[in-house]
Amino acid sequence: QIQLVESGGGLVQPGESLKLSCTASGMIFVIDAMAWYRQAPGKQRELVARIGNGGSTTYGDSVKGRFTISRDQDKNAVYLQMNSLEPEDSAAYYCNADIQSRLTWRRDNYWGQGTQVTVSS
Repeated sequence: QIQLVESGGGLVQPGESLKLSCTASGMIFVIDAMAWYRQAPGKQRELVARIGNGGSTTYGDSVKGRFTISRDQDKNAVYLQMNSLEPEDSAAYYCNADIQSRLTWRRDNYWGQGTQVTVSS
């Protein structure tokens, strides 16, 4: 079984920073792309940032220049550094990864359980 577990969410004031972490565990053979998505109440889930296993990155337009995604392949981890946070960034943030299992040799897409980020004064 493969799991993604996020941490680092919380309540911050506008302009402050927060760093999210996500670690994959289980019968992992290889992790391809890893990403962060977010979903605010009443809105569709949207891509925040994505990083390939070669390090290439993609960002949503609303976070470009403020958020940075990175990964540690040795730790099977992905991070999201969020700076200059705005109330509009408030949402549940979800980790996502494409992982090939050592048990089944299948490549599937996995989601974490989500971590809440609230930006409010």
